[in-house]
Amino acid sequence: MVIGNGMIANRFENYHKNNDVIIFASGVSNSRETKKENFERETNLLEKVINENPEKHLVYFSTCSVADEGREQSPYILHKKNIERLIATEIKSYHIFRVPNVAGLSNNPYTLLNFLIFSILGDKQVTIWKNADRNIIGIDELYLLANYVIQKKLFLNSITNLANTMNYTMVEILKEVENHLQKKAHAVYEEKGTRQFIDVSNLSAAIQDLSINFNKEYLSRLLKKYYHSR
Repeated sequence: MVIGNGMIANRFENYHKNNDVIIFASGVSNSRETKKENFERETNLLEKVINENPEKHLVYFSTCSVADEGREQSPYILHKKNIERLIATEIKSYHIFRVPNVAGLSNNPYTLLNFLIFSILGDKQVTIWKNADRNIIGIDELYLLANYVIQKKLFLNSITNLANTMNYTMVEILKEVENHLQKKAHAVYEEKGTRQFIDVSNLSAAIQDLSINFNKEYLSRLLKKYYHSR
C-alpha cells in the first residue's frame, strides 16, 4: 500500500499491491510550512492509517534536518519529531527513514534544486549562505536503499538515515546548477550557515551491493538526469 501522490510515493508505486507494507509518503512537503492545520492533516491521516492497519509494517519518510541544531525549533522539525514519536509508540513494526534533499522529477517549488533552478531561470535573486552545506540524493538511489533495507528487514523499528555519503556546500551546489543551466544566478552571498554531518556508515554494504556511486560527479549526473528539460 502506498499513501501519497508525490515524487516519493510515485517512485514506490510497486508497493501499491503489497499487502504487508505501507509506504506513507503523504505529508507536508514545505520545510518552511507554519500552518498548524497542514501539520494536523498529516498527523490525522497517519493515525487513521495506523488504526486501520495495526498489523502492517509502516515505512515513514522523515528528514535529516531533525538533527540540525539550527532548525530544531521550527514548526516543521517539531512536527517531524512528534510524528517519529507517534510511530515509535503506536506501531509494532516500522522503518523511519530520515532523508536529505531529494532530487527527481517534481514541480514542487520548495525542493532545493527546483528553488535554485526556478530562481535562476526567472531572474530572481537568491541568497546563498557561504558556510552552509546540504546533502542531496536522487530519488532512484533513495528507492534502492529504502527497498534494500525493507526487503532485508534491516534496522527494524528504528530511525535510519538514507543519504548521500558526501555533502556539498551551497556555493558548490549553486555553481553546479549554473553550469547545468549555462546561466549565472543573481546571487547574494552571506557569511552564514553551518556544516552538517549525516551518518550513513551502516549503509556501506548496501551502497556497495547496489553499486551506487556517490562520487564528485554525482550532483552533475543528477542535474542531467532529472532537470534536462528545464
